[in-house]
Amino acid sequence: MASRTEMDEDSDNNKGSMWVLDQKLDQPMDEEAGRLRNMYREKKFSTLLLLRLAFQSLGVVYGDLGTSPLYVFYNTFPSGEVNDPEDVVGALSLIIYSLTLIPLLKYVFVVCRANDNGQGGTFALYSLLCRHAKIKTIPNQHRTDEQLTTYSRSTFHEHSFAAKTKRWLEKYAFRKNALLILVLVGTCMVIGDGILTPAISVLSSVGGIKVVQPGMSNGVVVLIAVIILIGLFSLQHYGTDRVGWLFAPIVLLWFLLIGGIGIFNIWKYDSSVLKAFSPLHIFYYFKRRGKEGWVSLGGIMLSITGTEALFADLAHFPVSAIQIAFTMVVFPCLLLAYSGQAAYIMDNKTHVRDAFYLSIPGSIYWPVFLIATAAAIVASQATISATFSIIKQALALGCFPRVKIVHTSKKFLGQIYVPDINWILMILCIAVTAGFKNQSQIGNAYGTAVVIVMLVTTFLMILIMLLVWRCHWILVLIFTVLSLVVEFTYFSAVLVKVNQGGWVPLVIAAAFLLIMYVWHYGTVKRYQFEMHSKVSMAWILGLGPSLGLVRVPGIGLVYTELASGVPHIFSHFITNLPATHSVVVFVCVKYLPVYTVREEERFLVKRIGPKNFHMFRCVARYGYKDLHKKDDDFENKLFDCLFLFVRLESMMEGCSDSDEYSLYGQQTHQSGDGPIGNNGNSSSSNIDPTMSSVDSIVPVRSPLHGNSTIGSSGQASAQTEIDELEFLKSCRDAGVVHILGNTVVRARRDSKFYKKIAIDYIYAFLRKICRENSVIFNIPHESLLNVGQIFFV
Repeated sequence: MASRTEMDEDSDNNKGSMWVLDQKLDQPMDEEAGRLRNMYREKKFSTLLLLRLAFQSLGVVYGDLGTSPLYVFYNTFPSGEVNDPEDVVGALSLIIYSLTLIPLLKYVFVVCRANDNGQGGTFALYSLLCRHAKIKTIPNQHRTDEQLTTYSRSTFHEHSFAAKTKRWLEKYAFRKNALLILVLVGTCMVIGDGILTPAISVLSSVGGIKVVQPGMSNGVVVLIAVIILIGLFSLQHYGTDRVGWLFAPIVLLWFLLIGGIGIFNIWKYDSSVLKAFSPLHIFYYFKRRGKEGWVSLGGIMLSITGTEALFADLAHFPVSAIQIAFTMVVFPCLLLAYSGQAAYIMDNKTHVRDAFYLSIPGSIYWPVFLIATAAAIVASQATISATFSIIKQALALGCFPRVKIVHTSKKFLGQIYVPDINWILMILCIAVTAGFKNQSQIGNAYGTAVVIVMLVTTFLMILIMLLVWRCHWILVLIFTVLSLVVEFTYFSAVLVKVNQGGWVPLVIAAAFLLIMYVWHYGTVKRYQFEMHSKVSMAWILGLGPSLGLVRVPGIGLVYTELASGVPHIFSHFITNLPATHSVVVFVCVKYLPVYTVREEERFLVKRIGPKNFHMFRCVARYGYKDLHKKDDDFENKLFDCLFLFVRLESMMEGCSDSDEYSLYGQQTHQSGDGPIGNNGNSSSSNIDPTMSSVDSIVPVRSPLHGNSTIGSSGQASAQTEIDELEFLKSCRDAGVVHILGNTVVRARRDSKFYKKIAIDYIYAFLRKICRENSVIFNIPHESLLNVGQIFFV
């Protein structure tokens, strides 16, 4: 057990704001992961620990990159044969320097450093940028959030180039939206990877059967691949915890095998392929083949597929472990594997189609085949898991419809399963496998998805280097030029093959992009409507007598997206049903651009109005990796924080009824005598009905309110605390009701036609098929009260 409370005290009169953080640390956390994460931050590693982590990273990070030798040469020379042996040397030289420039130099030694407290991927880069510039399109962040342990950011001088870049980004909403769309495009392409990686990896590995059974039809190979894929997706709900310990040994054995076979083939067939390490052969390759050589870059591109997964799966390992694994095992074994295949092809110019399997010595063929199939499954599993994680991150940032998220491990909270997405991925993956039936067209599609993700990462890295790292513009220029020259060259090559399978990821990404952007657009519009339509409790106080408002026993938890002000849903509720609970708590669950919020920093609690109003606000903050737990823990923690707040508040002489003052730790305005007089009753003269930030409500009588003087003595203060705690507990025993807004969002009549289509049809359809808020918040059905209303945006 641990506790943490903070009290901002005014230096003059000891009146200040109070915000209460949750004091428990009894959530089921992975202690080992937490211990290692702390060690990562301190960068204190023993050599043995680093080697162990590097070994474990092989199974999680490098499965996709490691299975590329199964299909690269076949997609580089789709005709199945090579006329000039020098073409093989040129292609090998391109592969060598592609692996060196992109995975090794760019990702392992540069991009991996741009992690968000150990988290990698597109959304991690976006969250870093959101913390350094006000570019988040849903403006629900406040300065208290910047005090979080995980809310780390650097500061820069007002006249620096970083400050100018920040102002340039923040100046127009168009630039913020463009950046968001760029992030969503990269996200959609990663989802496309989750479809294409299992298809090409499993189909390529199973294709080895035809080498020893030439008479087998291609349809049988596709059927076997489809069966494996169905089994792979059907087992996702078990998670990787039970079989994850097998991943690293399988992938390590795979790398050692392909590296050893590569050495054998270089020695047996043609060692002259090693001259490909001279970059001059790249020049000779393009000079000799011309446009045909440029088009072949779509196949060469596949040698670096899986590099984007290297960064996306960074969360479980320190950067140093990733670097050791790549430089000591992955990189040399891949170079040997491609060199060995090139040596075999130079001696067997018509065996390009099945060069990998034909180059395996006959005595170890079947063991290598089994390991290849297992490695393909591991690579597919890592990509599918990464897709689940990125869907979770998109959901947290309001960019994806609400879907069910299941934890598959009690030890590792990062392992999740998304049933709806799993079956969609399976159907699309089977459709791609059965529809194309060959590696060539799937390879064209795969290359398109990967190169677009890399381009998105490059553009985001430019902003990271300027805003976060504050690099000199010359270094930024060098990184930009080197990255874009290589990646745009590959991009131009894969665009030529759009009609040969490259259209698949574009169609998939377009569909997901439409869903994600329309959902985010509707979410922003709904938030803006709530912000503009929020009401002051002073206004409700003025209407109180005419409404005949009464207080009924119990506690009402009113869920809202607003972290300040009184939501429109509450005024709508008491207008139609002029009664409210004895205790009202406005609950705001919001996600921040941080990977996680520590349990002891999860909740902020404040009082709205004087004590006899019994109105509170609770803000529950989550990171994009956090998950709202499916049990009573959330409600229990909320009430524990509420009780703690009451106990701590008794130490103060008074309280403020200002949202900004009480919740966010800094005074914005303060009334002359305070909201509570010496006799404990509210003074109407202190309430300004024109100020929307002042909260008040019709007083409720409880044992608390007598003639005692609040704050006049320690004894009275202690009695006040005891009486209110007893009152709150009795209200909790009387029943807790969860009040949610069942809103229907409609476009205004004067809206343009595309807005009407987006809101009235697409967004409305997505809201209809997605999960309800009550399910996401795990609210008991018998305690749920929906308040219907229509928003015209």
